[in-house]
Amino acid sequence: MCLRAAADGCEAVVATPHQNHSRWSNNRPKMLHKLLVKLREAVGEKPRLYLGGEIRVGSDLLENLRDPRLAGLLPLAGSRYLLLEFARSGPGPNPEELVHELRLAGWRPVLAHPEVIEGLSDDLDLLEQLVSAGAHLQVTAMSLTGGYGRRIRSRALRILDAGLVHFVASDAHGVKRRPPGLSAARELIAERIGDEAAWELTTSNPKAVLADQPLSKAHLVA
Repeated sequence: MCLRAAADGCEAVVATPHQNHSRWSNNRPKMLHKLLVKLREAVGEKPRLYLGGEIRVGSDLLENLRDPRLAGLLPLAGSRYLLLEFARSGPGPNPEELVHELRLAGWRPVLAHPEVIEGLSDDLDLLEQLVSAGAHLQVTAMSLTGGYGRRIRSRALRILDAGLVHFVASDAHGVKRRPPGLSAARELIAERIGDEAAWELTTSNPKAVLADQPLSKAHLVA
Protein backbone atom coordinates (compact mmCIF):
# COMPACT_ATOMS: atom_id res chain seq x y z
CA MET A 1 0.00 0.00 0.00
CA CYS A 2 2.80 2.44 0.86
CA LEU A 3 4.72 1.73 -2.34
CA ARG A 4 1.57 2.11 -4.39
CA ALA A 5 0.86 5.45 -2.73
CA ALA A 6 4.41 6.60 -3.51
CA ALA A 7 4.03 5.55 -7.13
CA ASP A 8 0.89 7.71 -7.30
CA GLY A 9 2.85 10.73 -6.08
CA CYS A 10 2.33 10.68 -2.32
CA GLU A 11 5.39 11.94 -0.48
CA ALA A 12 4.11 11.27 3.04
CA VAL A 13 1.52 8.97 4.60
CA VAL A 14 -0.01 9.13 8.07
CA ALA A 15 -1.11 5.67 9.18
CA THR A 16 -4.39 6.05 11.06
CA PRO A 17 -5.58 2.78 12.63
CA HIS A 18 -9.05 2.88 14.13
CA GLN A 19 -9.01 3.93 17.79
CA ASN A 20 -11.62 4.09 20.54
CA HIS A 21 -13.68 1.72 18.38
CA SER A 22 -15.73 -1.20 19.69
CA ARG A 23 -14.05 -3.56 17.20
CA TRP A 24 -10.54 -2.09 17.05
CA SER A 25 -9.36 -0.19 20.12
CA ASN A 26 -5.65 -0.02 19.07
CA ASN A 27 -4.90 1.74 22.36
CA ARG A 28 -1.27 0.61 22.72
CA PRO A 29 0.84 3.41 21.19
CA LYS A 30 4.16 1.73 22.01
CA MET A 31 3.18 -1.33 20.00
CA LEU A 32 1.95 0.85 17.12
CA HIS A 33 5.22 2.80 17.09
CA LYS A 34 7.17 -0.48 16.92
CA LEU A 35 5.07 -1.57 13.97
CA LEU A 36 5.70 1.80 12.30
CA VAL A 37 9.46 1.32 12.67
CA LYS A 38 9.23 -2.10 11.00
CA LEU A 39 7.12 -0.65 8.22
CA ARG A 40 9.61 2.15 7.62
CA GLU A 41 12.40 -0.41 7.34
CA ALA A 42 10.41 -2.38 4.78
CA VAL A 43 9.30 0.63 2.73
CA GLY A 44 12.45 2.75 2.64
CA GLU A 45 12.61 6.52 2.27
CA LYS A 46 9.46 7.04 0.18
CA PRO A 47 6.86 7.70 1.26
CA ARG A 48 7.71 9.18 4.64
CA LEU A 49 5.58 7.47 7.25
CA TYR A 50 3.94 8.96 10.34
CA LEU A 51 1.57 7.64 12.97
CA GLY A 52 -1.86 8.82 14.05
CA GLY A 53 -5.29 7.40 14.71
CA GLU A 54 -8.82 7.62 13.36
CA ILE A 55 -10.58 8.17 16.67
CA ARG A 56 -14.22 7.14 16.98
CA VAL A 57 -16.29 9.84 18.65
CA GLY A 58 -18.12 8.67 21.75
CA SER A 59 -19.37 10.06 25.03
CA ASP A 60 -15.96 9.35 26.60
CA LEU A 61 -13.87 11.24 24.03
CA LEU A 62 -13.38 14.51 25.89
CA GLU A 63 -12.58 12.70 29.12
CA ASN A 64 -10.02 10.49 27.36
CA LEU A 65 -8.40 13.51 25.70
CA ARG A 66 -7.64 15.07 29.06
CA ASP A 67 -4.75 12.58 29.08
CA PRO A 68 -4.55 11.07 25.59
CA ARG A 69 -1.37 9.15 26.42
CA LEU A 70 -3.16 7.32 29.22
CA ALA A 71 -6.08 6.55 26.93
CA GLY A 72 -3.73 5.54 24.13
CA LEU A 73 -5.15 8.04 21.65
CA LEU A 74 -2.89 9.35 18.89
CA PRO A 75 -3.11 12.74 17.17
CA LEU A 76 -1.90 13.03 13.58
CA ALA A 77 1.90 12.83 13.36
CA GLY A 78 2.31 14.01 16.96
CA SER A 79 0.52 17.30 16.23
CA ARG A 80 -2.51 18.96 17.81
CA TYR A 81 -4.65 17.72 14.91
CA LEU A 82 -7.10 14.94 15.76
CA LEU A 83 -8.74 12.79 13.08
CA LEU A 84 -12.25 12.06 14.38
CA GLU A 85 -14.78 9.61 13.00
CA PHE A 86 -18.45 9.86 13.81
CA ALA A 87 -20.58 6.73 13.52
CA ARG A 88 -22.10 6.47 10.04
CA SER A 89 -25.58 6.23 11.52
CA GLY A 90 -25.25 9.77 12.89
CA PRO A 91 -22.88 12.11 14.71
CA GLY A 92 -23.95 11.04 18.21
CA PRO A 93 -22.59 13.63 20.68
CA ASN A 94 -23.52 17.17 19.65
CA PRO A 95 -20.85 17.97 17.02
CA GLU A 96 -20.93 21.73 17.61
CA GLU A 97 -20.37 21.34 21.35
CA LEU A 98 -17.67 18.77 20.72
CA VAL A 99 -15.75 21.01 18.30
CA HIS A 100 -16.09 23.95 20.69
CA GLU A 101 -14.71 21.96 23.63
CA LEU A 102 -11.86 20.53 21.57
CA ARG A 103 -10.82 23.96 20.34
CA LEU A 104 -10.91 25.31 23.89
CA ALA A 105 -8.56 22.49 24.87
CA GLY A 106 -6.14 23.42 22.09
CA TRP A 107 -6.96 20.62 19.64
CA ARG A 108 -7.56 21.01 15.91
CA PRO A 109 -10.34 18.54 15.06
CA VAL A 110 -10.41 16.97 11.59
CA LEU A 111 -13.74 15.30 10.78
CA ALA A 112 -13.26 12.21 8.63
CA HIS A 113 -15.47 11.56 5.59
CA PRO A 114 -18.47 13.77 6.50
CA GLU A 115 -19.96 12.79 3.14
CA VAL A 116 -20.91 9.37 4.52
CA ILE A 117 -22.18 10.46 7.96
CA GLU A 118 -25.95 10.68 8.31
CA GLY A 119 -26.90 14.06 9.72
CA LEU A 120 -23.76 15.73 8.38
CA SER A 121 -23.61 14.89 4.69
CA ASP A 122 -26.83 16.69 3.73
CA ASP A 123 -26.63 19.61 6.16
CA LEU A 124 -24.34 22.25 4.69
CA ASP A 125 -25.47 24.80 7.27
CA LEU A 126 -24.26 22.53 10.07
CA LEU A 127 -20.97 21.83 8.29
CA GLU A 128 -20.43 25.58 7.83
CA GLN A 129 -21.07 26.12 11.53
CA LEU A 130 -18.58 23.38 12.42
CA VAL A 131 -15.94 24.89 10.14
CA SER A 132 -16.58 28.34 11.59
CA ALA A 133 -16.16 26.84 15.07
CA GLY A 134 -12.73 25.49 14.12
CA ALA A 135 -13.32 22.06 12.62
CA HIS A 136 -11.57 20.87 9.47
CA LEU A 137 -13.30 18.54 7.01
CA GLN A 138 -11.60 15.64 5.25
CA VAL A 139 -13.30 13.90 2.36
CA THR A 140 -12.22 10.61 0.83
CA ALA A 141 -10.67 10.63 -2.62
CA MET A 142 -12.82 7.75 -3.86
CA SER A 143 -15.94 9.58 -2.71
CA LEU A 144 -15.09 12.38 -5.13
CA THR A 145 -14.20 10.10 -8.02
CA GLY A 146 -17.28 7.91 -7.70
CA GLY A 147 -15.78 4.77 -6.17
CA TYR A 148 -18.49 4.65 -3.50
CA GLY A 149 -21.42 5.34 -5.80
CA ARG A 150 -23.34 8.31 -7.14
CA ARG A 151 -25.05 9.30 -3.90
CA ILE A 152 -21.85 9.66 -1.88
CA ARG A 153 -20.09 11.33 -4.83
CA SER A 154 -22.89 13.88 -5.06
CA ARG A 155 -22.59 14.63 -1.34
CA ALA A 156 -18.80 14.94 -1.50
CA LEU A 157 -18.91 17.27 -4.51
CA ARG A 158 -21.56 19.41 -2.84
CA ILE A 159 -19.33 19.86 0.23
CA LEU A 160 -16.34 20.58 -2.03
CA ASP A 161 -18.23 23.15 -4.10
CA ALA A 162 -19.31 24.91 -0.90
CA GLY A 163 -15.65 25.50 -0.05
CA LEU A 164 -15.81 23.43 3.12
CA VAL A 165 -13.19 20.77 2.40
CA HIS A 166 -9.73 21.11 3.98
CA PHE A 167 -8.20 17.72 3.19
CA VAL A 168 -8.57 14.89 0.71
CA ALA A 169 -7.37 11.53 1.99
CA SER A 170 -7.20 8.05 0.52
CA ASP A 171 -8.70 6.32 3.58
CA ALA A 172 -6.90 3.29 2.15
CA HIS A 173 -7.72 -0.14 3.55
CA GLY A 174 -6.02 -2.43 1.04
CA VAL A 175 -4.27 -2.76 -2.30
CA LYS A 176 -7.40 -3.78 -4.23
CA ARG A 177 -10.37 -2.71 -2.09
CA ARG A 178 -10.17 0.96 -1.09
CA PRO A 179 -6.61 1.38 -2.43
CA PRO A 180 -4.27 4.33 -1.78
CA GLY A 181 -3.83 7.17 -4.23
CA LEU A 182 -4.90 10.79 -4.56
CA SER A 183 -3.92 11.81 -8.09
CA ALA A 184 -7.32 11.18 -9.71
CA ALA A 185 -9.11 13.18 -7.00
CA ARG A 186 -6.55 15.95 -7.23
CA GLU A 187 -7.12 16.25 -10.99
CA LEU A 188 -10.88 16.38 -10.44
CA ILE A 189 -10.53 19.14 -7.83
CA ALA A 190 -8.26 21.17 -10.09
CA GLU A 191 -10.73 20.97 -12.96
CA ARG A 192 -13.70 21.76 -10.74
CA ILE A 193 -12.49 24.52 -8.41
CA GLY A 194 -8.95 25.33 -9.53
CA ASP A 195 -5.29 24.36 -9.18
CA GLU A 196 -4.79 26.43 -6.01
CA ALA A 197 -7.54 24.56 -4.17
CA ALA A 198 -6.20 21.21 -5.39
CA TRP A 199 -2.76 22.15 -4.09
CA GLU A 200 -4.15 23.19 -0.71
CA LEU A 201 -6.28 20.10 -0.15
CA THR A 202 -3.62 17.58 -1.15
CA THR A 203 -0.30 19.28 -0.39
CA SER A 204 -0.06 22.51 1.59
CA ASN A 205 -2.74 21.70 4.17
CA PRO A 206 -1.32 18.21 4.87
CA LYS A 207 2.13 19.78 5.21
CA ALA A 208 0.69 22.15 7.82
CA VAL A 209 -0.50 19.13 9.82
CA LEU A 210 2.94 17.54 9.72
CA ALA A 211 4.46 20.85 10.86
CA ASP A 212 1.69 21.29 13.48
CA GLN A 213 0.80 24.69 12.05
CA PRO A 214 -2.64 26.28 11.40
CA LEU A 215 -4.06 26.06 7.92
CA SER A 216 -4.30 28.78 5.33
CA LYS A 217 -8.02 29.24 4.66
CA ALA A 218 -7.82 31.37 1.54
CA HIS A 219 -10.54 29.61 -0.43
CA LEU A 220 -12.66 28.34 2.47
CA VAL A 221 -15.73 29.91 4.00
CA ALA A 222 -15.15 32.35 6.85
